[in-house]
Amino acid sequence: MAIPPTNDLAADQQKLGEAIEAIGADVIGIQEVDEQLARSGGASQTAVVADAMRTQHWGFAPVMVGAPGEKWRKLNSLDPRVITAENCASNRESNVDGNYGIGIVSKIPVVHWDRLELGNSVVGMPLVIPAENKKGKQSVRMIYVADEPRVALAATLDNGWTVINTHLSFVPFVNYRQLRKIKKWAAELSAQYGTQVLIIGDMNLPKGLPAFRSDWNSLVEQNSYPSWGAKIQFDYILSNSLKPDQYESLPTVVTGVSDHLPVRVNIL
Repeated sequence: MAIPPTNDLAADQQKLGEAIEAIGADVIGIQEVDEQLARSGGASQTAVVADAMRTQHWGFAPVMVGAPGEKWRKLNSLDPRVITAENCASNRESNVDGNYGIGIVSKIPVVHWDRLELGNSVVGMPLVIPAENKKGKQSVRMIYVADEPRVALAATLDNGWTVINTHLSFVPFVNYRQLRKIKKWAAELSAQYGTQVLIIGDMNLPKGLPAFRSDWNSLVEQNSYPSWGAKIQFDYILSNSLKPDQYESLPTVVTGVSDHLPVRVNIL
């Protein structure tokens, strides 16, 4: 969604495409993504991102049917686990309620899609969300939020990399356990496909924790939340193989879309 929020759904999707062009990534992981939900004008936001990147290589992993904060249900055995450009038409015909989840879009061909279930916390907690104050300026407010189902989505590319995108729980300790599960899964995928691995996404863990006491290094050190005056890092790009001379952290781009700033890295 646009920040500050607007009531122009079509313009918001156009602004999303413009933001993606400004970021200029060959591979991007996106979180809190809508797939045919009324609140975002029925758009497939992952496809919007793909169109902006001029690629057909995209995958969306739904975590629920419906939208958080509204009426929704968990996936059942008939629901697709990964929606792509190849199967999106059949999903649109069978799913009138829309989905919410995470996605990966790549200019580099994807040869395998994999998904890992991470569960969710049985309890929620107070959470800071975007809001406008009485003067119309961007601010925040705190509400109690139940945790949603969490997943990781992996795209194995034909250039020897597997990129794992995730959006971890905001509940402390639960998110750290989920990340440990992803790291173990990353080792399994690396061995299975013979690839190097990146773990990217919104990890809801403050600066340094995702790499603490592990073989993984954070390739970007940058406050990313909230986007209108970032005070904390929640978003990461993690590697267990790249050396310092093999990558460079890139400056962020202020896009006017999302309550998070994008983090970017260039692999040399």
